[in-house]
Amino acid sequence: MNFMRNTPVQNQNLIQRIVPFLKKAALIFLLPLFSGFLGAYLFIAKQSKSNLTSNNTSSSVFRNASLSALPDGFVKASAKSTPCVVFIKNESTVQYNNSFGWFWDFDPFGSRGKSTSTGSGVIVSSDGYIITNNHVISGADKLTVVLNQGKKEYTAKVIGADPSSDLALLKIEAKNLPSISFANSDDLMVGDWVLAVGNPFNLTSTVTAGIVSAKGRNINILHNQFPIESFIQTDAAINPGNSGGALINTNGDLVGINTAIQSNTGSYTGYGFAIPSNIVNKIVKDFIAYGEVKRAFLGLNADDLSAEKSELLGLENGILVDEILSDGPADAAGIKVGDVIIKINGKTVNSKAVFDENLAYQKPGDEVVLTIWRNKEELEKTVKPISKTDNTALLMKGAVNSKLLGADFQPLNPTDLKKYGLKSGIRLLNIKPGAYINQLGLDEGFIIYKFNGKEYTEAEDLISAMEAGRGRVSIEGLTKEGSKQSFSYYSN
Repeated sequence: MNFMRNTPVQNQNLIQRIVPFLKKAALIFLLPLFSGFLGAYLFIAKQSKSNLTSNNTSSSVFRNASLSALPDGFVKASAKSTPCVVFIKNESTVQYNNSFGWFWDFDPFGSRGKSTSTGSGVIVSSDGYIITNNHVISGADKLTVVLNQGKKEYTAKVIGADPSSDLALLKIEAKNLPSISFANSDDLMVGDWVLAVGNPFNLTSTVTAGIVSAKGRNINILHNQFPIESFIQTDAAINPGNSGGALINTNGDLVGINTAIQSNTGSYTGYGFAIPSNIVNKIVKDFIAYGEVKRAFLGLNADDLSAEKSELLGLENGILVDEILSDGPADAAGIKVGDVIIKINGKTVNSKAVFDENLAYQKPGDEVVLTIWRNKEELEKTVKPISKTDNTALLMKGAVNSKLLGADFQPLNPTDLKKYGLKSGIRLLNIKPGAYINQLGLDEGFIIYKFNGKEYTEAEDLISAMEAGRGRVSIEGLTKEGSKQSFSYYSN
């Protein structure tokens, strides 16, 4: 058997024949492969360039969209309003506490001294009327106004001050001043951009931006008999020194006067509060025309509906009437305790703050139309408001004063007796600081229904009993909120 194998000569001849063939084969094989790689490379490069262009375009579009989403007019609004906002310096005399009591003005240990505080104000007329907060000018011996432009200083006089709204109007002797335009604060909506312009921490002409975060806020900051609290809440940064400054819209028009901040530190922590421009405008006009604010009173008291009462009545909005002054406007119009006021002059009332704000636009003698809910029925009642003086007279009706006890004593009317579930009771009013009643710890509006276990219906009889009381005596009564309290003390 022969094995089939190649000899060296045969192999050499074979190689010579195969090599040209392999070269051709390699060329045929590699050329398409190279072409494929080259095509793939060019495709990827083209795609990358396309993506890069697309990304740049997309980024540009996004940037433009972002810019267009920003509020317009911040620069213009700031330029328009800052010349109208002034710096106010309040120079006053303060009394420092010490353990000595001195007569007249003798002050050997310097218990009195000069104090300076600062705030902001807004020019509302070209002839020098300036609106600010009452607390900015309170107690001033001298008020100095510094203009934004030129830093020129003027001594200001007070035209009117109203603690109930915390507003005051000043006047400087100047002409051709830049003055701010009023916007309608009713048109302001939650989410609208606003700017706060003022002088925080003595940093003059400072502008901060934010949005309206709420309207109709009552924060119980005005501690007086007839407060108006219906603040615009904003997250534009407001700090000490901003008080009395302007809250403006993006047109540079006034929508509010910055008044307070919500803070545990005294500095801005997230929310500021401004008096709506519609209230400001009305009060400015009253100050200029009358030198005082013409407040409208309806002779009633009402509070926000509780969740339980709201569900029971099937109402989402409204305030519950819980007191009617006898012979007052509301009484004359037929409004009753238990009625729910759901509209005032056609505007929905969703809180007491909103009601107080809309009532603040009215003057004594105007006609106010109240829409009330009674027994599952809507009724309209037209009420003619009275002045603060007339309202105070109604509040004090039947009251008897005791100088010795330091308070007024007023028998409850039938409406109040029914409200509190009492047969008799006498309310304490106008309690004098440091007087006998005040030293007992009895608060304004406290109702005494028993003294030493006896009920009293006449103010004179209770006064006589209390003035003559000696030894261990007791008082039973109600706070103005209706909570029962009793006191026992020893009288000499």
